[in-house]
Order: sequence, then structure tokens, then C-alpha cells
Amino acid sequence: MRLSVLDQSPIRKGSNAREALLETVALAKLAEELGYTRFWVSEHHNTNTLAGTSPEVLIAHLAGQTNTIRLGSGGVMLPHYSALKVAENFRLLETLFPGRIDLGIGRAPGSDRVTASVLNPANTFSDQDLVNQLFDLQNYLNDRYAPGSLQAKVRAMPMAPSVPEQWILSSSGQSASLAAHFGTGFSFAHFINPNGGPWAVRQYRERFQPSENLEEPQVNVAFFVFCSEDPEKVRRQQAVFDHRFLMLETKGTLVPFEYEDIESVEYSLAEQGRIQYNRQRMVMGTPDEVKKAFEKYAEQYEVDEIMLVNSASNFDERLESHRLLAEAFELKSVAV
Repeated sequence: MRLSVLDQSPIRKGSNAREALLETVALAKLAEELGYTRFWVSEHHNTNTLAGTSPEVLIAHLAGQTNTIRLGSGGVMLPHYSALKVAENFRLLETLFPGRIDLGIGRAPGSDRVTASVLNPANTFSDQDLVNQLFDLQNYLNDRYAPGSLQAKVRAMPMAPSVPEQWILSSSGQSASLAAHFGTGFSFAHFINPNGGPWAVRQYRERFQPSENLEEPQVNVAFFVFCSEDPEKVRRQQAVFDHRFLMLETKGTLVPFEYEDIESVEYSLAEQGRIQYNRQRMVMGTPDEVKKAFEKYAEQYEVDEIMLVNSASNFDERLESHRLLAEAFELKSVAV
């Protein structure tokens, strides 16, 4: 089993964006040391709880602070940008750090619709527009063009020695079809949608068309996770996650908080129902409990790579969670 990290650069209570980004750097260094396969950073806008707005900028900094771990976007929200600009950003990264860059592509706003429309006033949120962008992106990255086409006149620079690994991110079956059609890797966001994931992965595998960049299907699955040898720490982090998701669902936003701020909150029956549903999106427990849960999910999804999304409110506990899982899965021996 391989483990990877998707980091959202969460801003903890009493902290700030700079500290959150420095924590992302520290976590990337630790992930490399522990034998994690890849480290992705997310794209979010107009939120005061997540600091990562520009994954390509953050990837460049992380690559300069590490040596071997793969680094990528989880993901770049393609409808916000031109395909040419995304291709050039990631060609530049691949030129600077050959063989280490992943281009994870998403279609969700990473924000609200108003913010998305400001990022790209021409964004129609159209399925066909996304397909066209993916087609153009593939052409730019692979120097593939038809006579008289835009790609014949405008080329993505610089000329990179290799092509970044490409992934399409999804929390539904629709993007699985796109990943299969374009011959990219497929990353399913179980941490967003706990339903239908194994079906989406099967659809991707059955429909996969080999491309010049990927000959065989490649899949990973992402979960919210927290691991500790102390059951009380697990209970407290579970309570924080429960409340965080409820606030996002009912208010659409939230402010950073800690367990002490919500430990006396009582929930209605409806809220308790939502809590039970949202717990399907995460895996929390002792190292042995988390390992068993991931082995079960790996069998259901038929994958050998799990991606961890850990936004625990205590940074030291986040680091320790990753250490414990690296030890439980013997990552260093797998890497060797």
C-alpha cells in the first residue's frame, strides 16, 4: 500500500496564512522523509480558513524545499483559467523539477459561484467547455496539433524534457469518464462524497483509453483522516470535524475553532443524522484501526494508493498522525 498527502493549508485558530503555509512546507518535508509517494496541495478561494489559493506557486516552493517526493495540484480548477496558461505553468515546473510534478485537474469552483465568476468572467460552467479545455490542455502539453489549429500557431513554453503526470479529480462518475477518455490518472474524493466511489473507479478502468502519457489506469482515493495512539485525541478531533462539516453545510463558511470551543454543543436529531453521514467521509482511530479501515477500502476500490487529507486543529498532532501511519504501513520499506 502506498500513502500520499493532499494538504489544504488549514489556518488554525490563533494562527495566520503564513504560518499555515509554513506548516504545509514542514509537512511536505516530513512526508518525503517518511516515504509518502506524493504530496498535493489544493486550490481554494474566498475563505479565511484555508491558505492555498495558487497551487502552482506553492508547488514551486515545495519542490525547492524537497528532493524526491512527487508534488502536485489537488487540483488546479481548470474552468478558472486558459488551458495554455495551465500548460505553461506546469511545463515550467516540469522543466525545473523533471519527473516530480503532478498536474491534478478539477472542475469544482473551489469556492462559491460568485467568486468563480470573478476569477473567470467568461466561465459558463458548461460541460462542453471543460471537455474543450481538457482537449486543448492535452495538445499543449504533448505538442500535438492539427495544421491550421491554435496549437499550430501558439505553443506552450518552455519545451520541457518530460510531461507532468496528469490526473483528473472527481467526486462523481462523470469525471471518471473524462479521465478514461483522455487517458489520465483518476483520483476519487471520498472525503467529499462517500457514495459511488468504487463504481466510478470501475467505470474509469473499464473505459480507460491509453494515452501517450499513461498506458495503464492509475487510481488513488482520498479520505479525511486522523490517527493517534490516544483514543481521547481521536475523540476530540472527531468532534472538531463533526462540527466543522455542520457549519459548512448550514452556514456555508466557518471560522477557525478548537475542541474547547464546541465541546458543550448539543445537536438536534437532524444534525446527528448529518454527523453520522459525514463520518463516512473520514477514517479516524488508532494506527491499527486506521490501517484496517484503509485495507478494506483499498479492496473495495481495488487501489494500492490512499491519499490522506488531515486538517487536525493541532499541528503537532497532524504530524504525529502521519508518522504513525507511515510506521503502520511500513512506507520506507515499500519505497525501497
